[in-house]
Amino acid sequence: MKSFLRAAVLAFASMAALAQPALSADEPDLIFKKSTVWKFLTPDHKLATYAVDDPLVEGVACHFTVPEKGGVSGWLGVAEEVSDISLACRQVGPVTFKAKFEQGEEMFRQRRSFLFKKMRIVRGCDAKRNVLVYLVYSDKIIEGSPKNSTSTVPIMPWGEASAPRCADWLDD
Repeated sequence: MKSFLRAAVLAFASMAALAQPALSADEPDLIFKKSTVWKFLTPDHKLATYAVDDPLVEGVACHFTVPEKGGVSGWLGVAEEVSDISLACRQVGPVTFKAKFEQGEEMFRQRRSFLFKKMRIVRGCDAKRNVLVYLVYSDKIIEGSPKNSTSTVPIMPWGEASAPRCADWLDD
């Protein structure tokens, strides 16, 4: 019975993984990778730093660093990556909102294992301070993964452009 239940959970997880919609943003831009553990005859373990533009808020970019496993499992693409992710988001130009959004709306998603784990970046608005708040976390279908990181972007005037209020773009 236990093996049947495990098989049913794996089948459900496989179907759920295939039914996921596309990424919320374009593929991230690789900035650089730094080897952390040398591996003989297989790829090294690395830290990889990427950049992604917020697809809904023009003028905001986020950089995140994730560990990438090397070795045979990393080389074959079946390694389950750890949940340690750092995040920094900044205003890189005049801020323009393209549409309304909900608190905690997903801005970016990336698979971190063959089936079960995903990294997500979600966006919110601190209306009182006019600050965009970005949270990165990874989740796992079976047991979860509470590691997370937060970054904030105060919305400032840019050149002649005035600073919009993020509260005006919240979908109630």
